[in-house]
Amino acid sequence: MTIQEIVTREEDQTFDCKSIQIEPKALAIPIVAFANADGGIIAIGVSDKTRKIEGVDQHTDKLNELLHVPFAFCFPSISVTYTYLPCTDKDGNENRILLMHIPASSSLHTNQADEAFMRVGYKSLKLKFDERVQLMYDKGERAFEDTAVYEATIEDIDMAAVKQYVKLLGYSKSPIEYLRENNNFVFTNSKGEEQVSVSCILLFGKYPQQFFPRARTRFIRYNGIEEKVGAEMNVIKDVVFEGTILNQVQKTIEYLETQVAEPSFLGQQGQFATMREYPKFVLQEMTVNACCHRAYNIKGTEIQIKMFDDRIVFESPGRLPGLVKPSNIRNTHFSRNPNIAQFLKAYRYVKEYGEGIDRIYRELELNGASAPSFRLDDFILKITIPKAKDLIDVNNRTETELIRTETELIRTETELIRTEHDNMVSDNVVERRKMVAEKVIENARFRGENLSESRASILRLMAENPYISKVDIGKILNLHPSTVWRNIEAMRNKYIRRVGPDKGGFWEIMK
Repeated sequence: MTIQEIVTREEDQTFDCKSIQIEPKALAIPIVAFANADGGIIAIGVSDKTRKIEGVDQHTDKLNELLHVPFAFCFPSISVTYTYLPCTDKDGNENRILLMHIPASSSLHTNQADEAFMRVGYKSLKLKFDERVQLMYDKGERAFEDTAVYEATIEDIDMAAVKQYVKLLGYSKSPIEYLRENNNFVFTNSKGEEQVSVSCILLFGKYPQQFFPRARTRFIRYNGIEEKVGAEMNVIKDVVFEGTILNQVQKTIEYLETQVAEPSFLGQQGQFATMREYPKFVLQEMTVNACCHRAYNIKGTEIQIKMFDDRIVFESPGRLPGLVKPSNIRNTHFSRNPNIAQFLKAYRYVKEYGEGIDRIYRELELNGASAPSFRLDDFILKITIPKAKDLIDVNNRTETELIRTETELIRTETELIRTEHDNMVSDNVVERRKMVAEKVIENARFRGENLSESRASILRLMAENPYISKVDIGKILNLHPSTVWRNIEAMRNKYIRRVGPDKGGFWEIMK
């Protein structure tokens, strides 16, 4: 983190600024809040209101007080690490800023007054009694990723994967040193034995399913809108993705893209429209959330992604984590597995804590779909992502309606053009289209419109061959394809229009 980033970055789920003049009991609140949530960094020596750089070097006594806050004002104490960042303060003097690195904790922490806080967005919110009890329960689940995996050893870790991650972080020590010094990936128990944690195996294991057979992601495609079994079973695809969490995320997202259609259809205004069934970001974020926030202590089932004709359902073991509820999910975040969340954030699958779900709502709305829905069946959280409503309406039309609509709008023109280019009709069809193009050119120039010779030539080529591509036009007229495209865009919906999709459609001269 640089001085520029500290001065310009807004306070959020994992970052805060505090003046060197802050009181110790006041500093305990954000420290406790970060530890109870996803961890974070507090920059000491920067005004949180004006962002003026004060530094800490001229306030030795005050600095010593603040360094003791995680031990003297937080209960239980919090293992905060410290780094100093050289800077020039507001008076032009060489100085330093203190960065407090607060880890996400598997314990519930309070301040000196026995008050519990949790970081939600840019605020440190005080918890009510029932919220505090709920958080204690969820932190019990959180602790699972730090527990030792029975019979797992260093030999079960793929050091090449660790090396790649260490390089991504800019960590200067060796991969094994990173595992032993960070996030309890590798630790020594009370007997002096070296052990490997759950999150280490899930993230860096050579074959995680050796220890967690159901720590995998399964995609199931159904024919229709219901899940049927027995003689009526309607499963048409069933694919399982295994390996590390990163491998599962990458392979699942890639495969989902092959299952999502971008159909072109006739809209209500009689014009063709192209729309994705599901926004790409939504599928990626839902896959990442399922792998990142599932309760891995529930070992009897895997993540299941079920695709129906009208929706996709993401089923993940575990409830909504922490204090997250359907009513506050757009702006409340809690990582059940903070080590995994931190890992996926480093690989940029997690963009910024707390922003992904809100963007899912916005992307679905822009795509003409309803909001996601949430349901808990026993210990499985089911989140339903609906398909774009316009596409559902199209799929629900009868075949007769579709044929009639298409016939009324494009049958005659399409048949003429296709048979024309199959040399199955006489040349007078082509001549008639050329006459139309020349009339359009003549009228445009009569009205004094800016129809250059290049654009007139493009119109003539389209009259001869409505299926001609911009690359072919460029070759014939000796123009760059981008120049051709700019000219086409200038004439679109004025002299020409596109009938059908970009691939497979054709150009029509507007009479």
